[in-house]
Order: sequence, then C-alpha cells, then structure tokens
Amino acid sequence: MKDINVLFDTDVLIFLERGNFKAKTLVEKTHHKGISTQTQLELLQGARSKKEQKNITDFLLGMDFTIYPLTEKVGHRALIYIEEYALGHGLRAADAIIAATASENNCVLIGANQKHYKAIAKLVFKPFKP
Repeated sequence: MKDINVLFDTDVLIFLERGNFKAKTLVEKTHHKGISTQTQLELLQGARSKKEQKNITDFLLGMDFTIYPLTEKVGHRALIYIEEYALGHGLRAADAIIAATASENNCVLIGANQKHYKAIAKLVFKPFKP
C-alpha cells in the first residue's frame, strides 16, 4: 500500500497493540497511514491511567500516523451518514465520523468489522482479517 492513503479503524490499532502479527505487518508496510481523531479519542478513552494515555500518544507518534482532524466537512458528512444509515443499518456516530474522515480525506478505510460500514456506498473499505 505504497501510494494509497489508508485510514485505519480503531479495531486494527487494538489488534496491533495486542501484538497481532497481521496488524503489525499491515501497518508497517503502509506508507501513507492515518487515523481519525475519533480513533485517537477511543484509544485514549480505553486507557486506565495517565501512563497508559501517554503510552498511546507515544505509540501513535512513533508509528508516524497522520491524525486527521474533525473538520466541519467531516462533521457534515458524518451527519449525512447518520441520517442515511443509522435507522436502517444501525450506523453509530463514532463509525460515521471515522467513515466521513476516510471519505473527506480520500482514504481507503481498513477495519475488521465490515458490517459497521458496508451500507455506505461510496466508502472505499477493505476488510482486515486478524
């Protein structure tokens, strides 16, 4: 994945953090890798101490992830996704923000749970199988 902008879903980073070899290989071989600020929030929320929060922040910096911000365009697209897909497909706000971040930044979204995103027609999604 040399010249493709990739946005990783939170679950891939959790697999990576837990030592999953496939996740490690995928992230390391991806040149243009990013995450949504929503993913950063989810990872930090899962920390049980300030030390764990610092470790997460250091990890993200050390892996050279681009952290895409929550812009007005991302928020607007996430709102559209919720209006279109929440009732019929169960799309949740956090997943809508991550999908919108990928769409607005022309990224391929890679995640382990395809059912979260399969309804979003124009989203380029590649499943990760741990």
